[in-house]
Amino acid sequence: MVNISRNKKIFNIFTRKDTFSDRLTILLFHLGFFIKQYKNQISKKDMQSIYDYIFRQLELSIREIGYGDASINKKMKNYINVFHSMLEKIENWEVIANEEKEEFLKSYINFEGNLNDLTIYFNKYCTFLTKKPFNLFTKGVINFEL
Repeated sequence: MVNISRNKKIFNIFTRKDTFSDRLTILLFHLGFFIKQYKNQISKKDMQSIYDYIFRQLELSIREIGYGDASINKKMKNYINVFHSMLEKIENWEVIANEEKEEFLKSYINFEGNLNDLTIYFNKYCTFLTKKPFNLFTKGVINFEL
C-alpha cells in the first residue's frame, strides 16, 4: 500500500510540493479504500492488526521527524480522526457523483485546481482492489499505475 501511495504521478496531480502531510493524506486515502474492500474478506483481528501496524509506523515516523511526546499524541489523534472521517465517504464511493467525490478530496487536499484526475485515479484504484485477492498485498511489491 505504501508503494502504491508513493506514485509520483499522484503528487503531480494535486501539488507542486512533496511534503510529509501530502504523503500521509494519500496513504490514508489508499488505506481507507483498502479497508473498505477487504474488511469483509479477512478477520476483524487481522484487519485490526493492519490498522494498528500502519498507525504505529506513522507514529514512529513522526517521532523520527523530531516531535515531542505531547505533539505526537495530538498529531496522532488528529490523523486518526481525519482517517475515520475519510472512511465515511469512502464507504459510499461507488454511489456518489464525481463532483461530490472531487469536493470530498478537496476537503482533505489543499489544492485549488481540478481534482478530476485524482477522482479517476481512485476510481481505478477501487477497481484494481476488487480484482485482486487480499493475499496479493502480503507478498511484496505491487505495481499500480494511473
